[in-house]
Amino acid sequence: MAKIIAIANQKGGVGKTTTAINLAASLAVLEFKTLLVDADPQANATSGVGFDPRTVKTSIYECIINEVEPRDIILDTKTPNLYLLPSHIDLVGAEIEMIQLANRERMMKLVLEKVKDEFDFIIIDCSPSLGLITINALTAADSVIIPVQCEYFALEGLGKLLNTIKIVQNRLNPELAIEGILLTMYDMRLRLSNQVVEEVKTHFQDLVFDTIIQRNTKLGEAPSFGESIIMHDATSKGAINYLNLAREILQKNNMTGMSAEDKVLTEKVMDKLKVSDN
Repeated sequence: MAKIIAIANQKGGVGKTTTAINLAASLAVLEFKTLLVDADPQANATSGVGFDPRTVKTSIYECIINEVEPRDIILDTKTPNLYLLPSHIDLVGAEIEMIQLANRERMMKLVLEKVKDEFDFIIIDCSPSLGLITINALTAADSVIIPVQCEYFALEGLGKLLNTIKIVQNRLNPELAIEGILLTMYDMRLRLSNQVVEEVKTHFQDLVFDTIIQRNTKLGEAPSFGESIIMHDATSKGAINYLNLAREILQKNNMTGMSAEDKVLTEKVMDKLKVSDN
């Protein structure tokens, strides 16, 4: 049964879609069967893995509104083990149509439950808003990753998102956990970037991932080729950052095949190495 992770932040331009595509691709190349769900009407995740949203005839919109079977419209991507449930601009209208429905917050959950057993991970790319589609994604998810860019307005709106997550936990999905806060667009040369990292780690402590996504030209180029960073340039900083993030998530969820004893042993070995270095 798949672990469902939503990538959410109502602030635009923080690296949600980049994280959704490249985290999903990283898990896929690590041989975990992964479904990328594009829940953003802009359909950037769809185009980012090589599909033209204008040619998509059936999308997640039809699954939610017309009860189309999701397994009939899931697409194979260029990345092995990575599959896509595409989006379309029609998804903008779904929120208005769903208002009338009694079960409106759980429509995406019902869709994903039909294919949940066929994947190891399902990654949902949310839209940059706190609308009904994002609420649906949070209700369907087991956990949420919050990307935060290392810039001046980084923490603005984060409180609002955390309040929304709390409301969803209280009323719709008590099992929803915060997988972590992911710092993106980090430039080690900038004092501001380093200050934001310090501030976020001071405020949120263990919630912040150890992996930080650095600013990287290849990471920006990859979507224009319709490829994940892994397929575009596996040796780039961006690819290494996202593979490290995937490893961190796998370790956090005890999915690395590494026993607790092995982890302790590794820590002991590291301690010995530190002692010998001194």
